[in-house]
Amino acid sequence: MKKTTKMAAVLALALSAGLITAHAQQKTMAIGTGGTGGVYYPLGGAIANVLSKNLPNVQATAEVTGGSIDNLKLIGTGKNELGFTMADAALDAYKGEDKFKSGKIPLQALLVVYPNRMHVVTVESTGIKTMADLKGKRVSTGSPGGATEVMAFRVIEAAGLDKDKDMKRERLGVAESVNAIKDGKIDAFFWVGGIPTASVTDLAATPGVKLRLIDHADVVDKMNAKYGKLYSAGVIKAGSYPGYDVDNKMAEVWNIIVTGDKMSNDEAYNIVKTLVEKKADIVAVHKEAESFSLDNQVQDRSPVPFHPGALKYFKEKGKGG
Repeated sequence: MKKTTKMAAVLALALSAGLITAHAQQKTMAIGTGGTGGVYYPLGGAIANVLSKNLPNVQATAEVTGGSIDNLKLIGTGKNELGFTMADAALDAYKGEDKFKSGKIPLQALLVVYPNRMHVVTVESTGIKTMADLKGKRVSTGSPGGATEVMAFRVIEAAGLDKDKDMKRERLGVAESVNAIKDGKIDAFFWVGGIPTASVTDLAATPGVKLRLIDHADVVDKMNAKYGKLYSAGVIKAGSYPGYDVDNKMAEVWNIIVTGDKMSNDEAYNIVKTLVEKKADIVAVHKEAESFSLDNQVQDRSPVPFHPGALKYFKEKGKGG
């Protein structure tokens, strides 16, 4: 009896060891995205599906986060393998500045993805028409875990306003900001994201509400003079949101997908190859993925160095770096 029990125990151990080995071959990959009302989240979900479907033994998942700052910190602690980030926040993390004074994060870029457009959002009933009109108003500058706040502070500063003295400031994500403006709790909000951003579409489509986006492209030169050539002037075109019939001149910054310093060259190569070559599957979820092109893979658009595995793929295709 004892012998049989012992053999059963050995067999159970062998089986469990086999299961553990099989399980270890299935690699889980967490992708830091953003809030559900933005563009990072649906794009991250599409990327997770494409990677899980096309890379053997990879199970990728998109995680809801506060945005760029959270994503960079999650990579720094090793909890996430991949993350979306704005270029300006990535540079701060790489250099150990601003929100990353506690230590540099060893980042590598995998892919330059699409430009994030700064929306300075209000509604017609507030009477706000210019950046100067934000003085004395209740304004949300973005969630603490996102990079909207980083860029919003720089836009406010370059417009000659004081973020602390000139406005009553809230720290809300885009979905919360839209609810707050609908409820009359804030007068305006900053949001830097893709076109269209679901929550801004929701606000624009609200009966009895007329969306207004505030022009601020004139502050870009001042921002670049102080923070490095990270920003450019762009346009949110008329028709990008329901009932919005004028061009909005604004500041934009590139988004990148980054990893830490642990990913192998082969793994980085396979991820980048899959994202570029299966772009159509991602575009089907959100059209900003049209920018996942080889022409955009230039180091000037990413303030952190490309991963050697990514560079290998770009060079094979005669692009990048």
